Amino acid sequence: MRKLAAAVLATSFLVGSLVATAPEARADGGQIAAGVAGGLLGGVLLGSALAGPRVYVAPPPPVYYAPEPVYVEETECRLVRKRYWDDYGYRIRHVQVCD
Repeated sequence: MRKLAAAVLATSFLVGSLVATAPEARADGGQIAAGVAGGLLGGVLLGSALAGPRVYVAPPPPVYYAPEPVYVEETECRLVRKRYWDDYGYRIRHVQVCD
């Protein structure tokens, strides 16, 4: 709490000293305002001229190379029914036979 009070007190002294030493406001016929506006406008024009036009350049497309096709000769396989004996009788099972 003391730090907050000290910060508020220091800020109030700073603002008070600025107000006490500030000169009185004068317009001088608008000459200062015209100079500020002219300087800002000139800076904007000069900055935009030096920056040049913004041209949007699209990034290059991603590079993709399709893999080479692979040809594999597959053997012909088929399912064949085989009989076998399992001590209880003959049973039939399907066996894959490849030529």
